[in-house]
Amino acid sequence: MSNPSESRTASAKALPTENPPLARAPPRLLRWYLEKVDAFLSESIRQGPVLDLNRARFQVNLSVVISIITALFLFFVAPKFERPWPLVLVSLLSLTGIGLSQVMLHWMSSPRIPAMIQCASSTVPTMTIILYVGEWGTALQATAMLIPLASVYLLGIRKGLIPCLLLAANAALVHPFLHARNALDWIIGAFTALAILTVCVMSGLFTRSRDEAQMSLERALRTQSESERKLSSLLENTEDVVCSLDLGGRIVTANQAFRQLYLQHLSRELQPADALRELLPLEDPTRWTERFRQVLGGHRVRFEVTLAVRGQARVLDVSLGPIAGEAGMPEGMTLFGKDVTASKEAESRLGEMHRNLIDVSRQAGMAEIATGVLHNVGNTLNSANVSAELVIQGLRGLRVSSVVKTLELLREHAGHLDSFLTSAQGQQIPAYLEALGKELPEAKERLLEEMRALRESLENVKAVVRMQQEHARYLGVVEPVAVPQLIDDALRLQGRSFEALGIQVRREYGPVPLVMVDRHKLLQILLNLLNNARHALEGRERSNRWLTVRVSRAAQARLRIEVEDNGTGIAHEHLPRLFTQGFTTKKTGHGFGLHISALSATELGGSLSCTSQGLGQGATFTIEVPLEA
Repeated sequence: MSNPSESRTASAKALPTENPPLARAPPRLLRWYLEKVDAFLSESIRQGPVLDLNRARFQVNLSVVISIITALFLFFVAPKFERPWPLVLVSLLSLTGIGLSQVMLHWMSSPRIPAMIQCASSTVPTMTIILYVGEWGTALQATAMLIPLASVYLLGIRKGLIPCLLLAANAALVHPFLHARNALDWIIGAFTALAILTVCVMSGLFTRSRDEAQMSLERALRTQSESERKLSSLLENTEDVVCSLDLGGRIVTANQAFRQLYLQHLSRELQPADALRELLPLEDPTRWTERFRQVLGGHRVRFEVTLAVRGQARVLDVSLGPIAGEAGMPEGMTLFGKDVTASKEAESRLGEMHRNLIDVSRQAGMAEIATGVLHNVGNTLNSANVSAELVIQGLRGLRVSSVVKTLELLREHAGHLDSFLTSAQGQQIPAYLEALGKELPEAKERLLEEMRALRESLENVKAVVRMQQEHARYLGVVEPVAVPQLIDDALRLQGRSFEALGIQVRREYGPVPLVMVDRHKLLQILLNLLNNARHALEGRERSNRWLTVRVSRAAQARLRIEVEDNGTGIAHEHLPRLFTQGFTTKKTGHGFGLHISALSATELGGSLSCTSQGLGQGATFTIEVPLEA
């Protein structure tokens, strides 16, 4: 069991201060006296358990007291007797036993055996002297009360009871039997024995209580020491800087990480009572005073400080908190600092990656629009090509060569047309001209219809290109946008694809105001959702493919856009990961579109979500954006 005065360990390396707190020290005379007493004890006892040390000190003091009493008895009492030599012999034996116990205390590691010798050297001579002096023995019984107290304290209640019982038996039985003159002497002896036993019991109870209290204190100190050791190990092994401050902001204790940072930053060792503001300077020094005031007011303050350590900038996330005293008033402050340089750099790189991702997403959105434009222009040009082919075929089908041959015949027979027209060959010309007169108007109408279709296709190409140029012009600009019109533009870009797949588009537009939003980002989200819906509907029967787009006002001044289809649907286990980068259920997908759309919706101050009843049950994607940017 260790000495409590040496069992306490500091939770962090303590720095000496110019004005350390004064501990309550014992008086100088008492310290001198304890040093002299400890000189009689062995090193093992001095460094051993506190209980054994205190018992050994008690033995030394008891030996001194008994030696003084014995010496006084020899010089002043023993000479009064006619035969003093038995008293002198017993006293010398007692002093010899006491001296032997003191020698053993100086060499042995435990005071138990010396205590037994000392108790025996006190009990037996005392009983002998009491019996020898006769009537005077009754007066010596009071002096003998010291032996039960010492025996129980030194040996414990069980072993210390033996001297007590011997003294009690001597007082109640042996001494009255030899020297009693009347019943009163027996009564006095009985009361003396009762007093000895009472003292023995009370001393045992007191000693036991004191020992238990001492052991509880030592257990508490060991527990505290173990906790402090673990805390010290934790603080010393952590990479975070930790220190405690006094009320003036001066450093009291600090862990290894703090001392190392101090050395690296200021190129000198941490000195007693160094101010924290020397390590963590701020642009405005008065801010330290304000922060200390807040902490001493019971609040925790958190801030970041940038230090130059070996030519490199290091960012510390600092937390200052109060240390409450017994009365609840602050007695100091604690500082915890975490090096967040790596996380700051990671955040910077992440921000750069995010900006690059946004740029890529915008380029992807532009590519998506361009793809829609090319797809629709391609479809329109196919229609124009078909119309042009029909016009060509129609023109080829006109019997222009027959008309030329007829004109040549009439020119050849210009001099005798009357005879020629009455001939068999000439009689066919009127019928031929009549048939040609009926065919040419019909051919004209067909060609005009195809030319109108060709012109409409070219107008459609022109409108699609103009719409693409219109949206590309507003890239990154927040402006009032008519959302229903923007949805119509998105549907127009996908219109030819929807018509080719037989997708029925339903529009359910509620009365909504203009929305302050980035037109290009919202269009990009819509095109991505419409494109996903088109792919989802390819798995349905052609006669049962429909897509519904709803626009309505939502709560909290927001606008809601819903894109619902009856396509293949989404499995329940896929919904939580649907907007995660890289996740896709398409065989040729890359998991990029929905992730970018969700990021774009967040940048617009809104959100993108999805609901689905499961596979084969379709899906509904919901965009919500604030009405005001």
